[in-house]
Amino acid sequence: MRYRTLGCSGAVVSTQALGTMTFGAEADEATSFDLMDAFVEHGGTLVDTADVYSTGVSEEIIGRWLAKHPTEARQVVLATKGRFPMGDGPNDLGLSRRHLRTALDDSLRRLGVEHIDLYQMHAWDAVTPLEETLRFLDDAVAAGKIGYYGFSNYLGWQLTKAVHVARAHGWAAPVALQPQYNLLVRDIEHEVVPAALDAGIGLLPWSPLGGGWLTGKYQRDVAPQGASRLGENPQRGMEAWEARNADERTWQVVDAVREVADSAGATASQVALAWLAAQPAVTSVILGARSVEQLVDNLGAADLDLGDDALTRLTEVSAPRVDDYPYGTPGVEQRHRNLTGGR
Repeated sequence: MRYRTLGCSGAVVSTQALGTMTFGAEADEATSFDLMDAFVEHGGTLVDTADVYSTGVSEEIIGRWLAKHPTEARQVVLATKGRFPMGDGPNDLGLSRRHLRTALDDSLRRLGVEHIDLYQMHAWDAVTPLEETLRFLDDAVAAGKIGYYGFSNYLGWQLTKAVHVARAHGWAAPVALQPQYNLLVRDIEHEVVPAALDAGIGLLPWSPLGGGWLTGKYQRDVAPQGASRLGENPQRGMEAWEARNADERTWQVVDAVREVADSAGATASQVALAWLAAQPAVTSVILGARSVEQLVDNLGAADLDLGDDALTRLTEVSAPRVDDYPYGTPGVEQRHRNLTGGR
């Protein structure tokens, strides 16, 4: 396992994080405990959850594991999130001080801790004034309830605005952002990644394997079946089978990942994860395994160095499609200038 600082903070985390959305859903408590055990045994430290994962059950399972493993728990950097509905009332969601106060206290109770290392806003809230949210988070840091805070699924302008509003008021600033990011979904490189680099924000990518597409287990024009997320639900969200199967770029990327994996003596999953960990601003890649076998395979990416040639090939074949302006080659070239002058 390798380690990096959490964004611009002084906290050190493993370059792979254990995502626990499966806890209490696809993974029962015994399996969840096994996943925690394996992650920690391999040197993992950053554990990420959210209040809405299995409606609080994920946090409760993690809390029970922490209580049973006090020595190992001291090395865990604990992250959770608040924002989405935890009830039916009008104040049971959002980023208002009213909701976040309840959400944070409930997460602390479920986790069985007095302090959460990283508290994240799960999505933007267009209703609540940003100052209200940031002041609450600054108060939570001052009260010792959280060490740091961050965001998830924010756009570039939202992240930049939050950073500068916090600085203007002298409040604690965010240190991390969780975006969707993988070899099939790279649009954040246009605005979000530059904003994160500018502010010293560490990225914690979710869906690093593109919902299973980058594991190499799917075949062109062969609908998935059986015990996989797309096998159980081919229309599942953003990674739905039909649209991605029909997109030639999908198979160009998948084929390149497989070929690099064969050359490196690694699995396709490990190659996709290693590419992502090597990208600018990335602090830790969130692994969402359903079994210990999947997790152990993914953890093997931590020590995989792909080399410049493989990284370049994967970057080129997965390049996102853009128009000339503002993100295509002409637009990018015009954002720079030659120091020697000339026309």
